[in-house]
Amino acid sequence: MSQGQMIEFKRPDGSNCAGYFAAAGKDKPSIVVIQEWWGLNSQIRSVAERFAAAGYNALAPDLYKGRVAQDADEASHMMNGLDFPGATFQDIRGAVSYLQAAGNGKVAVLGFCMGGALTVASAVHLPEIDAAVCFYGIPPKEFADPANIRVPFQGHFATRDDWCTPAAVAALEAAMQAHGQQPENYHYEADHAFFNKLRPEVYNEAAAELAWSRSLDFLARKL
Repeated sequence: MSQGQMIEFKRPDGSNCAGYFAAAGKDKPSIVVIQEWWGLNSQIRSVAERFAAAGYNALAPDLYKGRVAQDADEASHMMNGLDFPGATFQDIRGAVSYLQAAGNGKVAVLGFCMGGALTVASAVHLPEIDAAVCFYGIPPKEFADPANIRVPFQGHFATRDDWCTPAAVAALEAAMQAHGQQPENYHYEADHAFFNKLRPEVYNEAAAELAWSRSLDFLARKL
């Protein structure tokens, strides 16, 4: 597996953001990997490395500036304290710009949980991205209305999710379809965070590997 490293890249406002970068090559497409509410932990770094091994430059911006939550209460506190517009328009946009220069110019955004919500926000607000893959996260409609998504979109959602609920997913699908979009959404008999190997109580290997293969297929078609 490609071993990644911590780097710094420029945000549009000129300040620096740190991120974990796993390189695949100058001629390759790229992925911004967006963290869960836990932070830039070993799980998210391993996803970046898997993408590099699959032929994508991958950059996971450190939205919590070096902090990683140790439990759900701390994670909730850190997520609630996050500046979501700043993360979208500065950290993620800066990561997209960095990757456009590091690879072949094609960049997708992919995130989990809180990062899934930020993936939807990126698909709404960052027209320079080429595709978006969302794992079980939807932002408040007033911040990012899915009806305004205009890039190819794939979603992976869990039927037993009490945060990104089936009803919320249905509303996202309806909003997109009402505006002529065709989201490629998949639903798994699983719990929230079924992709996260660090959480054995909810990790579902079969669902995770199916979602991974579907994501790679989608990205190969769209980038």
